[in-house]
Amino acid sequence: MRIAMISEHASPLAAPGEEGAGGQNLHVAELAAALTDAGHEVRVYTRRDSPTLPETVPAADGYQVWHVPAGPARRVPADDLLPHIGEFGSWLADTWRHRGWTPDVAHAHYWTSGLAAVHASRRTRVPTVLTYHTLGSVKRRHQGAPDIGPPGRVGYERALGRAVDRVVVQSTDEVAELVRMGVPRSRMALVPAGVNQAVFRPDGPAAPRTPGRPRILTVGRMVERKGFLDVVRALPAVPDAECVVVGGPPADLLPADAFARRLSALAESCGVADRVRLLGGVPREEMGSWYRSADVLVAAPWYEPFGLTPLEAMACGVPVIGTDVGGIADSVVDGLTGDLVPPRDPRALGTALRRLLGDHVRRFTYATAALDRIRSRYSWRRCAEQLGAVYGTLVTAARPAPAVAC
Repeated sequence: MRIAMISEHASPLAAPGEEGAGGQNLHVAELAAALTDAGHEVRVYTRRDSPTLPETVPAADGYQVWHVPAGPARRVPADDLLPHIGEFGSWLADTWRHRGWTPDVAHAHYWTSGLAAVHASRRTRVPTVLTYHTLGSVKRRHQGAPDIGPPGRVGYERALGRAVDRVVVQSTDEVAELVRMGVPRSRMALVPAGVNQAVFRPDGPAAPRTPGRPRILTVGRMVERKGFLDVVRALPAVPDAECVVVGGPPADLLPADAFARRLSALAESCGVADRVRLLGGVPREEMGSWYRSADVLVAAPWYEPFGLTPLEAMACGVPVIGTDVGGIADSVVDGLTGDLVPPRDPRALGTALRRLLGDHVRRFTYATAALDRIRSRYSWRRCAEQLGAVYGTLVTAARPAPAVAC
């Protein structure tokens, strides 16, 4: 099957840690690789953000990346790309109609990519699939209106849910949110993303640690909604444990980071500064050793559409204490693979940490169950198989019925 993946602001070729590179870049790259490995022909379309980029780049995993000339050939923040989406969609339509390769299905990632896909689909009749990754309505609820992106985003997302042929959702929480927005449940397919089990696995080296001191690990971007402040506020409840915080700029740039300074000041005021270590950003290939060095991963965001770090920790055989939000509520089975606590509740988090760190048998049981859950439910191979079935249904429905002789 020929699959066009549209990711206008998040190139799968971007290196983790690069400016503007985040979870969507990695998701698109690993999904494209998994679909290619499953036998599909995959082309990823992303915006040309440098004048030196060639039109087409073959990725090492066998798919192609096409750079679409839409807007200026320089980096533009994702929230400023809306004026260029029509140009992006027109280029897709013209290319699919006139250059000898028309996809069987187009899978858009993020709402602006969805707009481009629908624009192209109306000219080419290619079935469209959309993964939102984040929803403006959820961001507005938790962060306030100024942070959700361009005016009208929520309205566009609502309309897209009705315009595309299928919405691929990543958690049951996202299903409920879209139903509240008026998107028909019949248009949705729940397909969780995968985790790279070649990179994240239980065997392998572990980062050094102080003997006899429990280690809590927490990973993410240096922003308030990731819940790092709540983790620090919970630390007095576990007086023997250290907390390693991974994320943000490289270690040498942390002193200039406003949120890192705020986190350090809070640790000082809570009397735990000697037990909080800000590591800064870590290359992805080194993250497995940090997960394996931990007794528990804490994922304490206020909201989380999917939540990759809990899956990476579970794939390394590490139990998770997570907030009962979004995708974390699906991936962490409370009392089986880890514990769930309310968001923005340091007291509940501290109680859960003290209980789990004090119970070696429970940690071992959680870790074993977590690893089993990853292997059975969260592989990229399984994700590619499920998406292939979704695509196949749409392609079959789009084909005209054969003529019947009278």
